[in-house]
Amino acid sequence: MGIFALSRIGLILIQRHVVRNAFRVSLVVGALLNAINQGPALTTGQEIDWLKVLLNFVVPYSVASYSAARNQIEWMSRNESEN
Repeated sequence: MGIFALSRIGLILIQRHVVRNAFRVSLVVGALLNAINQGPALTTGQEIDWLKVLLNFVVPYSVASYSAARNQIEWMSRNESEN
């Protein structure tokens, strides 16, 4: 992947629709991951690992936004090659 592709990904990652959709995915998946990973701490009153809580939201956001950007770049590349 060249510098041009990386800069395109960066520009796509900050587009409103990509941010909005990735945020929604991270809310749902992050909540589920936190329920799974922090469930015992939540139900028994143990200490919560806040770094894991944060990562449970950041990782799905990152995956969703990167996937959207790669998808858009591939779509743009196909359309450019057809013209």
